[in-house]
Amino acid sequence: MLEYENQMLLDIINSDVLLISAKGLSYDSVIINLIKIFCDPGELVLVLGATNEEEQFFISELESMKITNLPKIISSESAVSEREAIYLAGGVLFLSSRILVVDLLKNRVPVANISGFIVLRAHRILDSCQDAFALRIFRQKNHTGFVNAFSHSPQSFTSGMMKLERIMKTLFVSTMSLWPRFHALVTSTLKKKEPAVIELQLDMTSKMVTIQTAILDCVNFCIKEIKRINPALDTEEITVENALSKTFYKLLQAQLDPVWNQLNAKTKQLICDLKTLRSVIVALTQSDSVRLHKLLLSLRSKQYTSKNAGWMMLDAAETLFITAKSRLFNSKQDLCLEHNPKWETLNEVLIEVERDDNSKDTQSTVLILVESRYTVTQLKEVLTVGAEEMLSDKYKLFFGSDGSLKEDSQNTEEEEDSNLVESITLSQVKTEGDVNNVTFMECTQEEAKNIKDPIIFIQQFKKDGDGLFLPKSLKERKPTTVIMYDIDVSAIRQIEIYQSTLEKQLKVYFMIYGNSVEEQVYLTALRKEKQAFEYLIKEKSMLVFEDLRSGEGLRDTSPLKKSTRAGGGEVEPIILPKIIVDMREFRSELPSLLYKRGIDIEPVTLQVGDYILSPEMCVERKSISDLIGSLNSGRLYTQALSMTRYYSKPILLIEFDEKKPFVLQGRYYLSTDESSNDIRSKLQLLTLHFPRLRIVWSPSPFSTAQLFHELKEGKDEPSAIAAAAVGNEDAHLEDERLEKYNIEIQDFVAKLPGVNSKNVNHLLNKGKSLPHLLTLTKEEISGILGNSVNGELLYNSLHNKVVPSTEASSNNFRARGRGRGFRRRRELI
Repeated sequence: MLEYENQMLLDIINSDVLLISAKGLSYDSVIINLIKIFCDPGELVLVLGATNEEEQFFISELESMKITNLPKIISSESAVSEREAIYLAGGVLFLSSRILVVDLLKNRVPVANISGFIVLRAHRILDSCQDAFALRIFRQKNHTGFVNAFSHSPQSFTSGMMKLERIMKTLFVSTMSLWPRFHALVTSTLKKKEPAVIELQLDMTSKMVTIQTAILDCVNFCIKEIKRINPALDTEEITVENALSKTFYKLLQAQLDPVWNQLNAKTKQLICDLKTLRSVIVALTQSDSVRLHKLLLSLRSKQYTSKNAGWMMLDAAETLFITAKSRLFNSKQDLCLEHNPKWETLNEVLIEVERDDNSKDTQSTVLILVESRYTVTQLKEVLTVGAEEMLSDKYKLFFGSDGSLKEDSQNTEEEEDSNLVESITLSQVKTEGDVNNVTFMECTQEEAKNIKDPIIFIQQFKKDGDGLFLPKSLKERKPTTVIMYDIDVSAIRQIEIYQSTLEKQLKVYFMIYGNSVEEQVYLTALRKEKQAFEYLIKEKSMLVFEDLRSGEGLRDTSPLKKSTRAGGGEVEPIILPKIIVDMREFRSELPSLLYKRGIDIEPVTLQVGDYILSPEMCVERKSISDLIGSLNSGRLYTQALSMTRYYSKPILLIEFDEKKPFVLQGRYYLSTDESSNDIRSKLQLLTLHFPRLRIVWSPSPFSTAQLFHELKEGKDEPSAIAAAAVGNEDAHLEDERLEKYNIEIQDFVAKLPGVNSKNVNHLLNKGKSLPHLLTLTKEEISGILGNSVNGELLYNSLHNKVVPSTEASSNNFRARGRGRGFRRRRELI
């Protein structure tokens, strides 16, 4: 471990601490050594928030340290009895919060034996409601165990009102340990062994500069329009500088979600245009001239031009399209494809590495780091077949002889993207007699072990968001030279940490376009991280927390309201209300909120309903997206049918997201082929088919928890055994007629004209069979239904012959045709 990593471990051991480090200053070694301390049967430490890759990495590292009692992974495939045995055996356990919450509620986990929790990605604790639920149950019953939380995203703690304080209270930690890159101990540790950094600040071509300026003008126009149209909106963070960063759209979404339904169509389109323009400017530096021109031509389609918010009418947009095309053709309109300046520089760097190897009689391993999978494939083709040939092949693939896009160009691009890979291995071979001419050939990693020439690895910074991908690659491939083709703050620091573990000095080439958007995005990321840490340092000096280990006030255990007319007498013991919850519902926040309100939660696998409030009250909870899907697939009809059969008070709960407006309108919630009118119409049909079904609207999970609490007042407690049995063949049916009559026949009769929920019982009791109904007169049927209008409707539907509309229209058409033909024949005579 490095010196600052040792200090990190000392800061968090046996205490409740939230550790926040800068991006790239990974705390993996700290976590591994922390797990190593508790890899003992006498301890029980639970790790939450780890990905599958991290779990395997931690276990493999501990295995290499010869640790005998390795951590175990509890998954959904583990049986209940097996999980109970694992908990009792002790040690360190990796598991999902959903499994842990269910086991805690079922009392399968010996909470008193838990030594503590290790929580990764602590900045997501407010969103990952089940992690917070598990910690709440733990702290309520265990007042001695520790909670160590880790995060590498300081900016996540600065957005929102009192977010840092809320996160720390949710984690039950009272202290905070901050480790920015400018920390004195981090700086001194990494300065002892610094890599040899060679910064290559490249100049973009004049046409690339013109395109960049035009895009920035278009971005500036969109931002000014957003501010002009929405003067009441807080647009302080909506700037040209921020609009170019990756995190801008997440921040914008969080800010606009609550008022999205109040924004007009032009504002929404401007936000989409900003995202489109950012993809264009990324393609300028990371892609090639052919792909950039193809992207811009697709934007010039009639479909996009008609809906854009006006930036395509600017002079800057015209300059953008003309200049992008001029990168493919010269003044005589002959094909002359412009190369990316980084390609030539990369080739020169690799030749320089080859010369150093020859002079020192060594073999170099070069690691080229890029942002996207497309760049990996692009550099492979540039090095193996040459830049000119690669661009020519791309042009022939996407464009016709007249320079227009091929009709299947989009399908071709999608097919090409599906074949992209995360990493590629090349070998570098020098041509005899020409020092500056080298060839590159693709090879496998096994073949690379037997090659004496320089080996080149091209890979992404991260593979599918795996932050450990680069550290594992550095440790496995042991490069002597690293080329930063694209820029990433985390990758730079991970290379610094890797250098601190080496004896030899690592050579790092840092390639960046000077005075470019690429450089500005990098500098903005550094500045924002520094500002975030300065804010956290200030907050740390002012935050004061009471003792959170006591577990007081974590749950409202006051009984439900009791009638004031009830007499005195002995004080009755407090019996908390109980709600039976379906296992699948633990993905939502509602069970946690119900538990916090003092309602006992019993997890059961239910076949009918999601929440059982009482023996006769069943609730099916639907989010907006789930509601739309269930209505379209017909699943909601089946669920409503089951609830009305087995429960006398079935309820359909439609729950909205608290971060979004409490309205069902527009296309914000709904898919492109749905409208709010369609949803309302289907809900109306649902209520007509099931008159006893009650529909309840809730603006947020908090409101739902309060509603359930009020609905529980004065009701009997449900039985878990009875609720689990509902839906089986031998289960008791709530409706008496379902016990007496065939269910399919009852459904059929209930849908006949004139039959409703009030008279269906009379019809089923007095009508012997369907043939018997056909023998009854209109007056007899009216007497059974108790209404002459309904009786006439049912009688006519049973006896009148109905011609299908299609057949009737076709008959009328043929009749008119024959008539017209006959008249014309008479006129001719």
